[in-house]
Amino acid sequence: MKAAASAPDSLVRELQRSFAGGLAYAAFLSLCVNLLLLTVPLFMMQVQERVIVSRSLDTLTMLLVIAIGALCLYGVIEFIRALTFQAMASIFARRLNLPALQAAVSTSLEQGSAGATQAIRDLNDIRFFIASSSIATPLEAVWSPIFLAVLFAFHPIYGLVGVISLIILLLLGVIGDVLTRRIMKEANEAGVDSVNDVGASLRHAETIEAMGMLPALARRWRGKQVAMIELLDLATRRAKFVSSLTRSTRMTMQLATYATGATLIIKNEVTVGTLMASSILVARLLAPWDSMINDWRQWVLAAAAWKRVRELLLTRSSQRQTIPTPKTEGDLVIDRAIYAAPGSEQTIIKGISFSISPGEVLGIVGPSGAGKSTLARLLVGVLKPNAGGVYLDGHSTYLWERGSFGDMVGYLPQSVSLLNGTIAENIARMRVPDPAAVLEASRTAGVHELIGRLPLGYDTNVNDGDFKLSGGQRQRIGLARALYASPRLIVLDEPNANLDAEGEQSLIRAINAARDSGAMVVLIAHRPSVMQVVDKILVLREGRIAQFGPRSAIAGMITPSGLVEIEPAKQGKPIEARPREVSA
Repeated sequence: MKAAASAPDSLVRELQRSFAGGLAYAAFLSLCVNLLLLTVPLFMMQVQERVIVSRSLDTLTMLLVIAIGALCLYGVIEFIRALTFQAMASIFARRLNLPALQAAVSTSLEQGSAGATQAIRDLNDIRFFIASSSIATPLEAVWSPIFLAVLFAFHPIYGLVGVISLIILLLLGVIGDVLTRRIMKEANEAGVDSVNDVGASLRHAETIEAMGMLPALARRWRGKQVAMIELLDLATRRAKFVSSLTRSTRMTMQLATYATGATLIIKNEVTVGTLMASSILVARLLAPWDSMINDWRQWVLAAAAWKRVRELLLTRSSQRQTIPTPKTEGDLVIDRAIYAAPGSEQTIIKGISFSISPGEVLGIVGPSGAGKSTLARLLVGVLKPNAGGVYLDGHSTYLWERGSFGDMVGYLPQSVSLLNGTIAENIARMRVPDPAAVLEASRTAGVHELIGRLPLGYDTNVNDGDFKLSGGQRQRIGLARALYASPRLIVLDEPNANLDAEGEQSLIRAINAARDSGAMVVLIAHRPSVMQVVDKILVLREGRIAQFGPRSAIAGMITPSGLVEIEPAKQGKPIEARPREVSA
């Protein structure tokens, strides 16, 4: 468990060390680049002071050969530096894609899909940032003292002009950041809020269209959009103003340098060759700082994205084991499980204990809000109990490594979602489909003939816009997915909610087949008709077990609505089960 807990932290530290090493190497290349950028001003100075004075074409030829060679070397090193950043971005993406996706899925269970999609966006933003030119700008700015040293070598006044120019540029950058930071933050928050609202609304497009809710939603969305656009416009105007002022100031400083050089030449304090060279050096001195001021927001956004990804990895990825566990055939034991949603003081599951053995079918009934679906999520390890635990053959279903756990478990949630892919891929849980296992699961679920009537049968793509699966079709395909590869624990949450009489009979046959194979089946349903197949019934009320026992003792209490009438005198005492071998 310690190894599992330390894995994300080790990965983060390793990536940070790798990133720091890459930056150090890129910084060394930037030093070489900056030194080679002295080629042009020094060449111009030598031409003016040596070639023109001596009228020597041989000297000009030699200087030209040296300068061209230096610039070719500059191009090679610049290319190597670009490849370095590209390699850093690739390493970052390859190492973090899977861990971040796993952590994002875990986050989406508690915070919705917005947190998961934000993590994927953050990864892409960081990768693009590392591969962009923005990351190189500070590395070039670090070596500005090289240009200042050359300017001071020409004349102290040249160096002083360079220092003053740099200070003015930095002050303008600070002013620009002060003027735009708060407004840009508010605009970004408003934009995210607006996008989330639209995304949430689009998931209910059918309801919106049917009940004419679009005009009201559009007004609300437009109001948020207008507020966001006004903030963005204000921030953009201020940023553009500071950017224009910065660029004009930079060009003014170049003129000031040229005028300073002319003055020094008149006073015979410098040679004519320093005039053009100093102007180019000042421009080169200020260029990376100017770019960094404009790109600073990209650094801030990338740092914020990395902070979110890092927190996501450290808080989510460390909660699961990473070592696969082989298939087992032991009991399912729920031991004093307690669960409350994160951030909520209301306990949904309140100290539940029971157990079922291989070959048994347990039916769970109770009124809406009793905690049945939450219990189902605890059984399949989607949620982590606040206290107590859920154990399959002594192993925690929550801590179990998810790949090997998926081989053991089949799950059909209330809301059946099929992923983008073919019917066969969905039944095979997005793995490479085993045709025999896919056919067996489909026939057991009674959906084989239904699939055969689809446009391309098992190769039909569920995200194809030419047709749309009904709720019953999705539910029966989801049942086949739950039965795929003969799992040992099958949890079905309202599996007959969208089924007709024929579909319900197929469901009953599938449950009987799973029981005959030695699987444990947990069936949550409101309709009493499907309860004829269960061996035991658990009645759940307000997160507690109200009754638990053989179907023959409890089935007569189930009303047509699926509720259970229990007289206080007849309420049984819940069975307190203990796991024989509990593995943390």
